[in-house]
Amino acid sequence: MDLVAGGTESAAVIVEWAISELLKNPEVFTKATEELDGVIGRGRWVTEKDIAHLPYIDAIVKETMRLHMVVPLLSPRLSREDTSVGGYDIPAGTRVLVNAWTISRDPSLWDSPEEFRPERFVGSKIDVKGQDFELLPFGSGRRMCPGYSLGLKVIQGTLANLLHGFAWRLPDGMTKEELSMEEVFGLSTPRKFPLQVVVEPKLPDHVYNV
Repeated sequence: MDLVAGGTESAAVIVEWAISELLKNPEVFTKATEELDGVIGRGRWVTEKDIAHLPYIDAIVKETMRLHMVVPLLSPRLSREDTSVGGYDIPAGTRVLVNAWTISRDPSLWDSPEEFRPERFVGSKIDVKGQDFELLPFGSGRRMCPGYSLGLKVIQGTLANLLHGFAWRLPDGMTKEELSMEEVFGLSTPRKFPLQVVVEPKLPDHVYNV
């Protein structure tokens, strides 16, 4: 149950944050839907094999993971030998917590880190597979998330189909400036207030009848 709950909750949180950021940044939303319409068309859903041809959707997922780190503190590590990091002496046997949330918002690593800018990942070699230490949503090394490959595919496919199959807007009377982006800081960082939106189908009827 821990594996199932952990995998589904984290994926759902990322997708909710992604849609929140798109509603907050309509110009990004427009670029995403234009890419989907151009690559997929209006006659079918997005499939797993399509993801490789959707670089902007991939960039949106990475930028969401950077700005809204679902697991802010990576699983605890234990130093195996005496070492020194940043002028601090760390003796062997010390329990170490990596603050991935802070790393992903470090201005020495990221230009305008508080802004949602998927373009920073377009054409970039930075990935989320644990080899680029400035972006570690799944951790790194032998203790990184064992389901990262499946989780990433679920997030990409779910987000792409939600954007492709439905038109999204804020409730009547609400502006994008009024959309709260507060998060709950704990073992995970979901939205403080659940996202409330109006969703309408936008593809031909036969697509939804599959």
